[in-house]
Amino acid sequence: MNRPLMRILSAVLLVLGIPALAQAVDEKPSKPNVLFLICDDLNCDLACYGHSQVKSPNIDRLAASGVRFDRAYCQYPLCGPSRASFMAGMYPDQTLVQRNAIYIREHVPNVKTLSQMFRDADYTATRIGKIYHYNVPLHIGTSGHDDPFSWDFTFNPRGRDRWKEERIFSLVPGQYGGTLSWLADDGSDTEQTDGIAAALAVEQLKKYAAEDTPFYLAVGLYRPHTPYVAPKKYFDMYPLDSIKVPSVPDGYLDTIPKPAVQSIRRKKDQIELADDLARQAIQAYYASITFADAQLGIILNALKETGLDENTIVLFTSDHGYHMGEHGHWQKTTLFENAARVPLIISGPGVKATGQVSTSPAEMTDFYPTLGELCGLKPPASVSGVSLVPALKFAGATPRTSALTQYANGYSVRTSRYRYTEWGDEGALGNELYDHASDPAEMTNLASRPESAKLVEELSTLLRQRIAAAKTPPKGVTQIEFENRRRVPK
Repeated sequence: MNRPLMRILSAVLLVLGIPALAQAVDEKPSKPNVLFLICDDLNCDLACYGHSQVKSPNIDRLAASGVRFDRAYCQYPLCGPSRASFMAGMYPDQTLVQRNAIYIREHVPNVKTLSQMFRDADYTATRIGKIYHYNVPLHIGTSGHDDPFSWDFTFNPRGRDRWKEERIFSLVPGQYGGTLSWLADDGSDTEQTDGIAAALAVEQLKKYAAEDTPFYLAVGLYRPHTPYVAPKKYFDMYPLDSIKVPSVPDGYLDTIPKPAVQSIRRKKDQIELADDLARQAIQAYYASITFADAQLGIILNALKETGLDENTIVLFTSDHGYHMGEHGHWQKTTLFENAARVPLIISGPGVKATGQVSTSPAEMTDFYPTLGELCGLKPPASVSGVSLVPALKFAGATPRTSALTQYANGYSVRTSRYRYTEWGDEGALGNELYDHASDPAEMTNLASRPESAKLVEELSTLLRQRIAAAKTPPKGVTQIEFENRRRVPK
């Protein structure tokens, strides 16, 4: 029974002189709503994550009202594979999506996605903007590689950042999505694609409040993905002379395996950028973050103004991390902390440790079972993640002890203290070990040092156990290999 009918029934019971029953009916809690907020290509360069320069007041405000996960990691540092993974609650070796421009059901046709679980429970599932993979900026305003089975309603905003494309500066003229590119734009926030998305989200929240509709609303912003486009006022917040460009010591490339070198040297036009270009790129990235934060603020304000905040779980994240010159690399697709780590904040009903920080490792595969448990829903047997609810009740809890990330022919495991990476079959192409207690920037590879031998053995065993589990065929889901469309036997 929806809330308006419950209120009518309560009023009738009062007229009939049964106040206790009327109060019980009126106070019967409705199931929690979900507001899923995700930025594109956002790393942890946020004030609430300790960044000294980036301004992110609205994300910070959300962190103060919920639990911020300090060690959350994507399963694949590339948009398409990461998004397919968390929407399925499965690892990339289970979804078989390991590159962009793939529809999730090409590989797992009968998967029940995260939002489908809510649809099946009579929630209204709505998508605004980018949740599955889109070619950015080419697919802005379209459905991209979206999964139509995941939603009841979809909205594809398209703003001036798309139709003023010719004004954007790019290191490679005419290329924007995979190339460093930026524009300090004219006009207002409301003319940008993400500004339009925020306005659409406000409309939907007001509608849900009026209709008392249980909802799963997913809002995917495009910023700070390249091209870094935001109104000029956001660029003005970050003067170029205040920007610090990361440096790499001489001989660094000789200390890491060849595949790791290839991962940070694959963008040939973005190697050893001139200082002025590097500063401009970082300025534009920071400006895009603060612009995106402003749009998130509009959505969160509407959630509160409608009163929906009292019964809505908010999950905020990004699809993967991002390099801004660290290790001499720009953008994503590495197995370093910069590309693997994501912001993750969860607030709302069921979150008891408000304003606290969890240092437990967390994965994006965990979104599915966590939201399921918070809303009293049971995920399908195919889901591989674990629920983070224990850490939402007590920030010191450790629902898991490690997080797994893969890219190309490499796998990496992150524990509370170490990152250990192997390239090739069983590390045949090299390995890496980083101690975050003394080297949070992951610039000193300890893997070959004699004193690290025992630790390397232990972490290698852990990593291979994690890889084997991540390759286990998901229960009840058909897998289709892309190359020959062969059905993988269960």
